[in-house]
Amino acid sequence: MTALVRVRGLAKHYGDAHVFRGVDLEVARGEFVAIVGESGVGKSTLLNCLAGLDTWDAGRVLLGDQDLGTLGDDRRAELRRRQVGFVFQAFHVLPHLDVAQNVGLPLLLLHRPDAARVQAMLEAVGLGGLGARLPQQLSGGQLQRVAIARALVHQPPLLLADEPTGNLDPRTADQVMELLVAQTRLHDAALVLVTHSAAAAARADRVLRLAADGITAG
Repeated sequence: MTALVRVRGLAKHYGDAHVFRGVDLEVARGEFVAIVGESGVGKSTLLNCLAGLDTWDAGRVLLGDQDLGTLGDDRRAELRRRQVGFVFQAFHVLPHLDVAQNVGLPLLLLHRPDAARVQAMLEAVGLGGLGARLPQQLSGGQLQRVAIARALVHQPPLLLADEPTGNLDPRTADQVMELLVAQTRLHDAALVLVTHSAAAAARADRVLRLAADGITAG
């Protein structure tokens, strides 16, 4: 399989302290990779680097044929809008927008509004009929479904998920993981998941363990 994401020798430092270094990683479309590791080892930071949301001190991150390190902020943002979907643990839905507006936001930013696609995505994640509700009217599990629908609505080739079940009870967490994996497979996207959950990691095609001196098979 051709790698969609390629990371070579990635290193991140804060002052004199290194968070991680020597990270090499490849992920192909259709592949689900879980990244585990001790708290504070930089798992979320690595995910942010893959999205071009954070900077690094050495190494390269390539998304397709684009070297993110060579791009300015505006170009990274443009690439991220088209190529990346991000599911956050804290949901990050906009409270003043209703569910349908939150889900449709990536299409709006791409100047491709599509109410029919938004509705289809809501149906796919089990939120059909809830498009007019505001986020404060939803449960945690429903909010995470909104976040998943928003991340996938523009059909990005890369989906990044940062502890997406961390705020959910075990039953809801299992439902959300099942939905996340099923929707990723449906769209043939690459899924990179950062998690502390053994149950979530067990669903992955590969589990990688991040440590300060690199990344290895988990």
